[in-house]
Amino acid sequence: MRQEPFELYFSTVMGTIVNNSLISGLTLPEVIHIMAVIFMTIPETLSRIRKDKGLSQQALADAIGLHVNQIKRYENGSSQPSLETLKKISKALRVSIDSLVFDAEDMGPSEVLRLQFEAIARMPEEEQAIILELLEGMIIKYETRRWATQRR
Repeated sequence: MRQEPFELYFSTVMGTIVNNSLISGLTLPEVIHIMAVIFMTIPETLSRIRKDKGLSQQALADAIGLHVNQIKRYENGSSQPSLETLKKISKALRVSIDSLVFDAEDMGPSEVLRLQFEAIARMPEEEQAIILELLEGMIIKYETRRWATQRR
């Protein structure tokens, strides 16, 4: 059975996400959640950001060299942009690809934590190891408490 270019691209992207996620130690349900987040968030997020920036669908389409109908398909969820198109959209809207693909709560640490992690990364390895042990202890304590309260 011959696959169309988009189907082949889509299956390759999905395969890469699944393989990398499983290799990283994620469970299959976690991988499925990540994929659902990615492909369910884009329509709502794209529409919201475009409107926040004061752009019409036609203006965005013109800015990235697509027909307005394609933007409409992205925003109603009937089509998914390729990585190359996501790059163009993110440049036109002046946002990161992450902000188009992920909800804020699904993204990395807050700006404050990110700055602290960058500062820790510049410390000697011995001090990083101590901080890592402290963080792991606090995370285990928190997760244990959360798990115990959920079982009640």
